[in-house]
Amino acid sequence: MFSGGFSIWHWLVVLAVVLLVFGTKRLTSGAKDLGSAVKEFKKGMREDDKPTAQLGNEQADSDKDKAAKADASQPRD
Repeated sequence: MFSGGFSIWHWLVVLAVVLLVFGTKRLTSGAKDLGSAVKEFKKGMREDDKPTAQLGNEQADSDKDKAAKADASQPRD
């Protein structure tokens, strides 16, 4: 009787029950949240892989850009 595996019909019934319980709107928003969380995690992992010298250079470049924008926004006499 019990073969130890699930057939396609078992999975379809489980999917139907999940859709009835949670609804498609909640499932799609949950999938979007999960996708964005995975994307942020991957981005964080890539930033951790950069050598510290590169991180320091990027910070210095960012500071230079901020200083240049601040100089450009100040009125000239």
